[in-house]
Amino acid sequence: MVLEIRELRKKDHKKAIGYAIKGMNFNAYLESKLGLWLYGRYFWDLELTNATQVIAAYMGDELAGVLLADIKGEKKAYRSFGKSLYVRFVDLIQRVFFKEGVGPYDKANSEMLAEYRRHNSPDGEIRFLAADPHIKAKGIGTLLLRELEKREKGRQIYLFTDDRCTYQFYEHRGFDRVGERDIEMEMNGRRVSLKCLLYSKKII
Repeated sequence: MVLEIRELRKKDHKKAIGYAIKGMNFNAYLESKLGLWLYGRYFWDLELTNATQVIAAYMGDELAGVLLADIKGEKKAYRSFGKSLYVRFVDLIQRVFFKEGVGPYDKANSEMLAEYRRHNSPDGEIRFLAADPHIKAKGIGTLLLRELEKREKGRQIYLFTDDRCTYQFYEHRGFDRVGERDIEMEMNGRRVSLKCLLYSKKII
């Protein structure tokens, strides 16, 4: 079957949450299945409500991958009171019960972005990109990136990732590493070491 770009169906949001849980390695921080699902939904709702571009790839009737991007000057595609309320609720829970939580991760990203913006004026951010690991077809992520680049020619975009994710994917597709920070986080009594990374690309 051929991969096709289509509008993301509402019934496939659950599958996209599964992509977030696997692709972002949330199981490194959370052990319970319920905790993983709730945090995965939080992450997805946060990224989706901030996205102006929601690009989905399908193989037949199956969702194969999703890209979410927030581009300056464009309308948010999925604004939702319910999703925003859920995100605020989980933010509160994290501050009360996890204290440090993902604070070092967010702080490192903020510092890298501030430094990057001293010499650059980016037009937008890729907030989420994931493909179904069970679909054998190759090129899902590349197809999604090309569709974004077709829509956003001339834009300068950036994205955050880390060394637990497949950051090499971006390096092979013209992105430059413009920032990195080594951090440690404490989650569920475990110390987790990470290298936070910032990538940028001018779409031509």
